[in-house]
Amino acid sequence: MSIYNDIIAPKEVAVLTTKERILALLEENKGIYFSGEQLAKELQISRTAVWKAINTLRQDGYNIDALSNKGYCLSKNTDILSVQGIKKYLNHDCNNELEVHSQVTSTNDLLREKEVTGICEGYTVIANCQTKGKGRNGRVFYSPSDSGIYMSILLRPQNFKAYESTKITTMTAVAVCEAIEEETQENVGIKWVNDIYMQNKKVCGILTEASLGLENGLLDYVIVGIGMNIYQPKGGFPNDIKEIAGSLLEKSKDDVKNRMVARILNKFMNYYYHGDEYEYIKKYRDHSCVIGKPIQIILPNQQRYAKVSDIDDHCRLIVRYENGEIEKLSSGEISIRLDKKNT
Repeated sequence: MSIYNDIIAPKEVAVLTTKERILALLEENKGIYFSGEQLAKELQISRTAVWKAINTLRQDGYNIDALSNKGYCLSKNTDILSVQGIKKYLNHDCNNELEVHSQVTSTNDLLREKEVTGICEGYTVIANCQTKGKGRNGRVFYSPSDSGIYMSILLRPQNFKAYESTKITTMTAVAVCEAIEEETQENVGIKWVNDIYMQNKKVCGILTEASLGLENGLLDYVIVGIGMNIYQPKGGFPNDIKEIAGSLLEKSKDDVKNRMVARILNKFMNYYYHGDEYEYIKKYRDHSCVIGKPIQIILPNQQRYAKVSDIDDHCRLIVRYENGEIEKLSSGEISIRLDKKNT
């Protein structure tokens, strides 16, 4: 069952700066040299404008080689987030509007501010760093510079009730798992409802936030936030999370951040627009690392112990308590020890 908005607002054509146009050309041709004259002629600008744009890109961190009689070349060993870098990996039918920042407070918060301006469904904000990254239940999501990707996607599902937002979290988790597995060739698992684990370490968190219409009880919009640890941060993870937090890669890899953002968008938007919910719920269940495991269910004033029996077709966690009582949980927080004895 598809849950997309049938009417999508027309997009305005973005006007690229000289720097963005040069970056797009170099991104598409990594490792190939272009003379200043070639770039000026191709983009119909002056050679001085080319030189200024190249210097600005270098200041932004891009490794651009310059050789006499050869020109400029973007190194293949570059891993910097950019709109141009992401777009070259997007499927032809994935035309999300993209916005990339070096640093924001929170991509979810920034996208919520933009939502009131009428931006189109699929608008995606991506950042290299968050100063106030958000986790579930008011927690902080550690989001240091250069080591991860932090992104939020705006959705405007039609005739969607509040409890159905869990389906969006579910398809997001499946898309992220598939993207990670394609990039790393490693198996990953989902800790209900929104944490992604690899090698028993949390490598990604998902935060779904929504606005509810008071008159009709339907969702006005949904913002899906994804925070992923690509590399270990400089100096390692803080003490309070270093035992549970992990990263996808041990060393730098060419263009993995742009490629990973595109992989996630390609897969998620396909599920969102065209996916059969039974397909992605089955995949969510197959990736679960809690089914059949003992867990702690964390409640406001107590903790209860149970064993996970299954995840149903509404993405609810089916648990059996120690006294034999069975319950279906549609929200909440659980704790599970993911170690060799419990996998």
